[in-house]
Amino acid sequence: MTFLDVIQIFDSTIRLATPLLLACLAGLFSERSGVFDIGLEGKMLVSAFFSAAVAAVTGSVWIGLAAGIAASMAFSLIHGIASITFRGDQLISGVAINFLAAGMTVLIAQDWFQQGSRTPALTGAARFSPIDLPGVEALSGVPLLGPLYAQALSGHTILVYVGLLMVPATWYILFRTRFGLRLRAVGENPGAVDTAGISVARLRFSAVLICGFLCGLAGSYLATGLAAGFTQDMTAGRGFIALAALIFAKWRPWYALGSCLLFGFLQAVSNRYSTLDLGIVEIPNAFVLALPYILTVVILAGFVGRAVPPRAGGEPYVKER
Repeated sequence: MTFLDVIQIFDSTIRLATPLLLACLAGLFSERSGVFDIGLEGKMLVSAFFSAAVAAVTGSVWIGLAAGIAASMAFSLIHGIASITFRGDQLISGVAINFLAAGMTVLIAQDWFQQGSRTPALTGAARFSPIDLPGVEALSGVPLLGPLYAQALSGHTILVYVGLLMVPATWYILFRTRFGLRLRAVGENPGAVDTAGISVARLRFSAVLICGFLCGLAGSYLATGLAAGFTQDMTAGRGFIALAALIFAKWRPWYALGSCLLFGFLQAVSNRYSTLDLGIVEIPNAFVLALPYILTVVILAGFVGRAVPPRAGGEPYVKER
């Protein structure tokens, strides 16, 4: 493997980890408040469709981004009403959202565009373009660091950098603000928060809507940044991988960055190499492509019992009278 190969894999790792990271942080907000959300996949999917569809019609990626975020937040609101207001089963609500998004996006895409459940290809201002970070030319002559900065760190779309900046922002909000303290408290002991005169429902709805916003960014990036349009089931299980990464990260923002980069790295390797020759044994293509999903199963099987979720997670709060 040459240094150029390493740079290209690192570049792909960052791009492929971005939707996972945004979805992982989305789940972190929701689950820290005590609302489990396995509907990340559905919210990403509906956001990907509406962002691509609106961008294709209007020719503006920013209008498409707004539409994708709005669609994702609408689905989050449905999940919040079902699980917080009506105290329904949070897992069933998430599964319903996934099924609704999978069916609805296909039907609407076929009805609007008649292109086999996909949107038209996005070009020009209808999709995000790469941007160059400052100092690329100044560092171009520096060995190793120059090519790494210019070809791996620079040249991504704006949502990639937004995703990376959301990690310290999430850490600050959760661990350095009054809102974050209350949000974490409501996921551990909602009764104590209610006794202090703070609305449990309002805090949980806030977390669920933040989750919808971040899933909207993740889905929009898939359709208008990573790809150039929407295709059927284009999320390809990324919402579930993000949940596995969240468990692996033990519901902490900086750990979430590391776990998502690990999944992104596995996806980058599987996309680049048809087989892996380790000298002693050659790993076939089918196994290489399945590496991210195998790791998901391993993490869910091996870390679910060890990672301790918020104590009130998954339980609807009933106010004592």
